[in-house]
Amino acid sequence: MATLNIPLDALYGVLLIFLRVAAIIFSAPVLDTATIPVVFKAGLAFAVSILLLPVVDAVVTIQGLSLMAFVVGIFSEIAIGVTIGLSVKLLFTGIQLAGQIAGFQMGFAVANVVDPITSVQIPILAQFYNLTAMLVFLAVNAHHMFFSALVDSYKILPPLSMHISPQLVGMMMKLAANMFIVAIKVGAPLIAVMLLVSVGLGLVARTVPQIHIFIVAMPLKILIGLIFMIIVAPYLTAYLIDLFSSYQVTLYDLIRMMAVVR
Repeated sequence: MATLNIPLDALYGVLLIFLRVAAIIFSAPVLDTATIPVVFKAGLAFAVSILLLPVVDAVVTIQGLSLMAFVVGIFSEIAIGVTIGLSVKLLFTGIQLAGQIAGFQMGFAVANVVDPITSVQIPILAQFYNLTAMLVFLAVNAHHMFFSALVDSYKILPPLSMHISPQLVGMMMKLAANMFIVAIKVGAPLIAVMLLVSVGLGLVARTVPQIHIFIVAMPLKILIGLIFMIIVAPYLTAYLIDLFSSYQVTLYDLIRMMAVVR
């Protein structure tokens, strides 16, 4: 009679791989949307874990390992994956914030749609910028950096070796602050144009009071905003490509921050 004999060390190693992969898949952009079934995400995480098993060296000796160390190891692997996914999610949040600010200036604040990722109502232009960023993210194969960083993370950050240092917290705060910088850079052209249009309409309202400026302003702002969106689209795409391509260095620095006690 054939029996399935799996060492506990190997089983614990597979569990650590699965938890880190699952945390990234459930928190990273594109895959964190609520429209993707949870069963599919779990199955994808399990399949990736099986593929990574011969590649990474995640075997941990559990002999003499206390229950507290076992639980801490599980939560540390989840924290590593969530930190990696959240760091990239902040970029998309900044891009979505840029669309929200620009849409408010254009007059789209009253027109909201349901975001399939967060299941909340957001402005139309914010959703447009978010979907554009996702398409560029997939087009330049930026999602591959998650898997390469995942494989290399076991060399830089072996299991049961995560450390939460002040440098790690400071880097996450810098990434959160960078979210607003990205929002300004992405939405600056439309924000500046809408500001000039508002100033021009204000001057027209003062010089020609017979014009119903509120009736003219809304369609004019939308028209000018859409025209400038078409004009700056190539520059926006180039900026997003550079942003996603250069983020791999930041991602590896973040992993080293979790691995080294400063």
